Amino acid sequence: MTTATTLKDQILEEIDHLPVETLAEILAYVQGLRTGPNVAPHDEVWQAYLESEQEREEVYRRLADS
Repeated sequence: MTTATTLKDQILEEIDHLPVETLAEILAYVQGLRTGPNVAPHDEVWQAYLESEQEREEVYRRLADS
């Protein structure tokens, strides 16, 4: 039977051999798990909004002018 402590120990042992870049990706992934799988991190949401704003600049301008 595997316990939570055993799993944590195995994870810690494995990440000791990973490069810093990979650790940063893992950290972002794990933090995302806490907020739920359907919630994008703040930066991704903001970036998607900015892209939408650029694509629909004329529409937003017309709405603002009306």
